[in-house]
Amino acid sequence: MPRLGDDHTGARIKEQRRLAHLTQRQLAEIIPYSYSLLNQIECGARVATVDFTAAVARALRIDVTVLTGQPYMTELQQDRLAALVRPIREALDLYDLGADPVATTRPVAQLVDLADDLCAQVRATHLGKAARALPDAISELTTAAWRTPTTELWQALASTYRTAHDITVKLGYYDLSAVALDRMDWAAQRASDPCLGAVRQYMRALVYFREGEYRIGQRLIAAGHSHLAQTGTTRESLAVTGQLHLGATVIAARAEDGAAVEAHLDEAVSYAKRTGDASEIHWLSFGPTNVALHRMSAAVEMRHYDEAVKQAKKIKLPPSLAVSRRAHFYVDRGRAEMEVGRTDAALKSLLEARSAAPEQTRYHPGARETIKGLVHLNRRTPDTLGHMAAWIGL
Repeated sequence: MPRLGDDHTGARIKEQRRLAHLTQRQLAEIIPYSYSLLNQIECGARVATVDFTAAVARALRIDVTVLTGQPYMTELQQDRLAALVRPIREALDLYDLGADPVATTRPVAQLVDLADDLCAQVRATHLGKAARALPDAISELTTAAWRTPTTELWQALASTYRTAHDITVKLGYYDLSAVALDRMDWAAQRASDPCLGAVRQYMRALVYFREGEYRIGQRLIAAGHSHLAQTGTTRESLAVTGQLHLGATVIAARAEDGAAVEAHLDEAVSYAKRTGDASEIHWLSFGPTNVALHRMSAAVEMRHYDEAVKQAKKIKLPPSLAVSRRAHFYVDRGRAEMEVGRTDAALKSLLEARSAAPEQTRYHPGARETIKGLVHLNRRTPDTLGHMAAWIGL
């Protein structure tokens, strides 16, 4: 079987392990994976899964992007996305400067619509389009909120900061995404919006989930529930509560706590029954379909791949489901299919993810590692797989 080149996650793990003065056996004792698997990943005989990479990053006390090689600069430059990041970074730094004295702003209703439209573009995975419009939107909303500090404007500004987080995470700029979440908290406090604050804690929890810090993620989910204790029982608060339970589900799954997974899924089911499809609330996609998607994702995270494939077969994606969520499902399904030996089906799933959301799929670490795994598993690389591998820069 073909081995990966020198520029792969396993090679970076090897480099960072040596910098930490650890042998393979010493590192294997720290992470919940075998010495044999670590050896194979370092030498390129197997690819590193997202959960394996997070475990190593946590053990070595480094950022997970050091191991994944994010952001993927070559591809970002090819897609003309790298140049869009600096204006976003600069816009995020305007928050405490007050109103721009020479700037003009549109009416409040138009600015609120602008913030919503940016969220919709990200859910549709039009990352380039949203990234180009975002800096000016942040600047204008910042000035408007300082001039007329209303709840509605602070909420809209918080929404644009959330969009900045979503875009930078998807492009692999995790450091900048953390700044965006801090700005989101700053605006949410001024809006006095407990639900918005809870959404921000949910998103922070997912940051630590990616980094393998599951206990911190669990504490952030609990903090999100505390925010919601400040508000009454509304459909909005019910949907956000349910989404917090879904976030806790995947964190518990990565931590291999099966009992907690089932408990949080049961809670999410009960909230989804009360809200129905609440995908429009804070663009969280909460509802019965998202609960089913998280049940499958939890099986993938716990490496119960047969169960994940079984769950995937039961899921019927409604036309209204956000494209970003649809593509994520295809990536998860593809990983599970690869792990159970259904390589043709796995490639088909990844092609569906690419067709639905090319920008999101190209920069998704799970999709990239699954493509690498398929290349390794195929003695002869089919043309379609070869094109996918070239597309991600393999």
